[in-house]
Amino acid sequence: MAAEKKIRSTGRRKCSIARVVLLPGQGSIQVNEREAKDYFKRETLMIEVEKPLRLTERFDRYHVTALLNGGGLTGQAHALRLGVSRALCVAEPELRGILKKAGLLTRDSRIVERKKYGKAGARKSFQFSKR
Repeated sequence: MAAEKKIRSTGRRKCSIARVVLLPGQGSIQVNEREAKDYFKRETLMIEVEKPLRLTERFDRYHVTALLNGGGLTGQAHALRLGVSRALCVAEPELRGILKKAGLLTRDSRIVERKKYGKAGARKSFQFSKR
């Protein structure tokens, strides 16, 4: 195993930023100094967060510590997933192919479109009245 030291990485999604530290450990995930299961209440979000570790069968080898801020829970979960995937690539470069094939190393660049003047939202207009 090439990870005797801590590995830092960053993941982003929408407005969320995840600063991830990967350490050799027993497979626990801490988010903002809380247990990940307590932070992400929904089971689907926990599945997303654990996906890179489960896919590469490294769940019991690493301890993940993350600082998350910005956005909502879903954006934060996807940012954390990207951060963990990038950290795993640095720790064990041979895992890159598996993670890339699963689409876990691609940053989702979609963000909220800004509101335009004269419009109700980014694209929505006010109701048109002919008379």
